[in-house]
Amino acid sequence: MSGFEQLFPGTLPRLVMFDLDGTLIDSVPDLAAAVDRMLLELGRPPAGLEAVRHWVGNGAQVLVRRALAGAIEHDDVDDALAEQGLALFMEAYAESHELTQVYPGVKDTLAWLRKRGVEMALITNKPERFVGPLLDQMKLGRYFRWIIGGDTLPQKKPDPAALLFVMQMAGVSPTQSLFVGDSRSDVLAAKAAGVQCVGLSYGYNHGRPISDEAPSLVVDDLRALLPGCLDAATGITLADLQASQDRESTVAVTGKFWMKVIKALARWRWRA
Repeated sequence: MSGFEQLFPGTLPRLVMFDLDGTLIDSVPDLAAAVDRMLLELGRPPAGLEAVRHWVGNGAQVLVRRALAGAIEHDDVDDALAEQGLALFMEAYAESHELTQVYPGVKDTLAWLRKRGVEMALITNKPERFVGPLLDQMKLGRYFRWIIGGDTLPQKKPDPAALLFVMQMAGVSPTQSLFVGDSRSDVLAAKAAGVQCVGLSYGYNHGRPISDEAPSLVVDDLRALLPGCLDAATGITLADLQASQDRESTVAVTGKFWMKVIKALARWRWRA
């Protein structure tokens, strides 16, 4: 039985929201290159690919602070140094995404959903300035009606604000929605929004199995969600859904932020 058949018996979700890094694309090689360049410019040793793979998922500011601390915990990093490091990282990361790759099955899944009229949104903690160009390069932007970056709204995942905002824009309830991600932040955001969550086993979750976060479902390949697209040998694990499915939630966004988001959506909707 496919993932959709387990989570939405007899129907499909009306809205599927996706994380980006570690879910649709493997961006760690480019992120690690930018982190290492930042560290070298600050006179520090490079961190390397595997360390950065454990640090990503909470936005650029947190990634830089973790790199400066050399660990997940980063409370002792000097704020001025972190600001300097962030500027160096952003400059380095803006120059190239040549090492980033789309995961197998992603384009097949997005095309399948679009063909069936399922609305899709992208919700990432990556800074908005990088999202559109990266989607252009990966040829993914055409699939998403709504795109929310890490600085589009005041809150980032694991706060549920972006999920609630997109559902409000789409006119879709939590019971008709699904979030797909690879990290603890994704699962926590989905649960806080009352939305079922699919966790990808191949992504970035600070070195922990995504099953530890108890998403609604764990899959090894996005195509495992689609009826008839993969054989029964593909790993699919159904977990207990803890979040209430009829929770009533609202997100308050000022007129200023509404205008910012609407402009951002209009700018990227027809890209790629």
